[in-house]
Amino acid sequence: MRWKQFFTPAKSMNSAEAKQLLQDHELTDVQILDVRQPAEYHAGHIAGAILIPLPRLSDSYDLLAKDKPLLVY
Repeated sequence: MRWKQFFTPAKSMNSAEAKQLLQDHELTDVQILDVRQPAEYHAGHIAGAILIPLPRLSDSYDLLAKDKPLLVY
């Protein structure tokens, strides 16, 4: 288990705040993570989002950039 994850600050935001975050930053400056199932992702997702279904997230931390804000949905 990665104990550091419990001490990393996180902020919840609504859809309007998330949209504003994406408008205020270049797409390459924010990492967007979709934790839904593959069928949901393929039915529609935020442009630039990477898919890591929630059950696989703990095994995929190394795929996430540590130097960028992370928007998770």
